[in-house]
Order: sequence, then C-alpha cells, then structure tokens
Amino acid sequence: MNAPYPPPPPPPAGRDRTTLWGVLGIVTGVLCCGILGIVFGWLSIRDARRYRQSPVLGYVAIALGVLNIVVSLILQATGNYPYWNR
Repeated sequence: MNAPYPPPPPPPAGRDRTTLWGVLGIVTGVLCCGILGIVFGWLSIRDARRYRQSPVLGYVAIALGVLNIVVSLILQATGNYPYWNR
C-alpha cells in the first residue's frame, strides 16, 4: 500500500569546507572587513546546503559582517571613528 520513502541520495563527493568558510567569515566579519565576512558566510551556507550540513556558521558570519558595516558607518557619521582609519 504505502511504501516508505527511499533514503536520500548521499552528498556529492568532494571537500566539505562549510566550517572553514564559516569560521573565516566570523573572524573577518568581526576583526577587519564586513564584506569578506558576508562573502565567506554565503560560501559557508552554499556548502552547507550542498553537503547537508548546518548553515548556522554562515548565518552568524553574515550577521557579524553586516553588524561590522553598520557600526562602522555609524561611527564615521558621528565622527567617532578611530584615528588609525582616517
């Protein structure tokens, strides 16, 4: 009558870099440039979908990259940006 669903296909062969992109995105998003954090976060989410992993690191990297950009813009607009970036 009702046959069970077949098992999902195995993930494609290759190198899973989900964690690598996520950690790079978090580090660059917090320390230096938010745009790289967003790019690495997107790469982490892309690999997470491809290899059926959790995309949490990618979302965190994107959020921290956006936060870095927003805080930098606010600091520049108020004139409180650190002297070494002028």
